[in-house]
Amino acid sequence: MKREAADAVFNLCETIDEDATLSWHAAALLELLQIPFTGSPSSALMLTADKVLAKRLLSTEGILTPKHLVFRDGTDFDPDRLRFPVIVKPQFEDASIGIDQESIFETPHQLMRGIAAFNRRFGPVLVEEYIAGREFNISLLGYPVPAVMPLAEIDFSDFPNTLYPIVGYRAKWDPSSFEYQHTPRLFSDRIPSHLISALEHVARCCFSLFGLRDYGRVDVRVDAQNRIYVLEVNANPCLSPDAGLAAAFQQSGKDYRTLVSELTSFVIERNSHD
Repeated sequence: MKREAADAVFNLCETIDEDATLSWHAAALLELLQIPFTGSPSSALMLTADKVLAKRLLSTEGILTPKHLVFRDGTDFDPDRLRFPVIVKPQFEDASIGIDQESIFETPHQLMRGIAAFNRRFGPVLVEEYIAGREFNISLLGYPVPAVMPLAEIDFSDFPNTLYPIVGYRAKWDPSSFEYQHTPRLFSDRIPSHLISALEHVARCCFSLFGLRDYGRVDVRVDAQNRIYVLEVNANPCLSPDAGLAAAFQQSGKDYRTLVSELTSFVIERNSHD
């Protein structure tokens, strides 16, 4: 029986009972019930929610990502295998939860003194080599083939030498913090064309590799040698009007209502072929 076009769900689920590891379950349930929905399938949401699994998949495909180790209980953990400084990230959290200036360690000794607290609070954590350089957010939108929207670069130019230029929890969620007030999102027309092409290529590869659908965002760092390191593939980026994906869409000359309309049209198109 053909399903009516309106019989679909606009999926905005980011967590279940504040548990980020369950974020993909809503999509899995909709798939089980054969109810069409916007955004990526449960497989893509699951793969990208696990930072360790995501990095292994990237490495398998030859896509650069910062070298890392996983700290679970300290067994077989050798920090000397990494180049310092390093940054500690919860394996399963998103929205920069657990990431701030206190997450960066400059020596193995400092790391071993501080990592236990992260482990107690968040469980398994990723210890990743810090990549100095420019940071870009690359948003993609479209079905069945995504288009790369204007590239957003995070401007860290006002950061003092005492702070590492990162977009941590305070930069995203604490309006009173220095980090929030000094990490503007820029859409520059001065990015070299060869770098734009390389960034767009990496973003498309990630979108395809993880099986994203409709929309997504890829966050990267570009070092002094123009090597592109993927920090995160986000299959479920925030869709708020002031968030990065909406900003990139609006930079292309379209308003927020059109963004919502296009996302809705993608699921209607899929539904019409069932």
